Amino acid sequence: MRIRALALRIIRQFVRDKRTLALLFLAPLLILGLMKLVFNGNAIEPDIGLVQAPSAAVGERLEKAGAHVSAYPEAIAAEGALRDRELDAYLAFADGQPSVTLEGSDPSMNQSVLLLLQRVLSESAQAVQPRISYLHGSEDMASFDSFGPVLIGFFSFFFVFMLAGVSFLRERTGGTLERLLATPIRRSEIVLGYLLGFGLFTLLQAALIAWFSIDVLGLYMDGSIWYVLLMNLLLSLTALTLGTLLSSFASNEFQIIQFIPLVIVPQVFFSGLFNLDAMTPWLQYLSRIMPLYYGADAMRDIMIRGEGWSGISTDVYVLAGFSAVFALLNVIALKKHRAI
Repeated sequence: MRIRALALRIIRQFVRDKRTLALLFLAPLLILGLMKLVFNGNAIEPDIGLVQAPSAAVGERLEKAGAHVSAYPEAIAAEGALRDRELDAYLAFADGQPSVTLEGSDPSMNQSVLLLLQRVLSESAQAVQPRISYLHGSEDMASFDSFGPVLIGFFSFFFVFMLAGVSFLRERTGGTLERLLATPIRRSEIVLGYLLGFGLFTLLQAALIAWFSIDVLGLYMDGSIWYVLLMNLLLSLTALTLGTLLSSFASNEFQIIQFIPLVIVPQVFFSGLFNLDAMTPWLQYLSRIMPLYYGADAMRDIMIRGEGWSGISTDVYVLAGFSAVFALLNVIALKKHRAI
């Protein structure tokens, strides 16, 4: 009888908690559906430039093998397209000797391009092994070197999101926030004060993760460590403002965790860990509303491609914009506690 009463209490508790029921039944379906769209997208077709090919047959064979081919009159034009990431590689011929220059930032794409070119060039009457060079990275760069910058951004984002959400929730449930709101302090001052307080620890975390990844794990690093710290800090700040915002809609720590499948997991799919070009075109546009996409893109630009301010400025402004919008929404969310 007591067991039955306890079971009925738990059942009634779940039935009354609509958010938990939605997480239990709908969130797995949402994530599985998203995974199907991500992994069952289009086949990856590399973009290859062709410079001074000895015959049109080379370009035809490349297209037949599944590549998008663009012809260039000289190597300098093809290299410019490679730097702008319009190409994955370009194939040039000088005195009949082929040479391949790879963009180099994605080892899996490098391997796909080399296998395709090897297959196409072996079909020619005079098969010659091409010279291989890299615009970024090298032949020794491992897959973890490519994924590492994305993982640095992800871990910074994820742990700060959890820290901010749970900590701000405890401020509310413990009564600290209500006591603050009873004073003349403005809502905007409360939000900025919390952001500065939590921000100190997010800065330390960002620096620790970057140092450990580069100096201890030995991730490939071609850019400035200061830009890495800047992007890590901006990602952490975005996660901080987003975590505090969503904590306004939770009543306990368990409900904060419920936001992970809906907020964190989709960002992983669009962060760059999976090739976005393989997704269906309409799905690729979703990445533009994911803060982690911009942070991961900038981290790869800095660490692998050695980009400076001009290469990451757009990502910096977008992440700063996300943080400002979330902070403003935090101020508005506090209005339900006290009107000023």
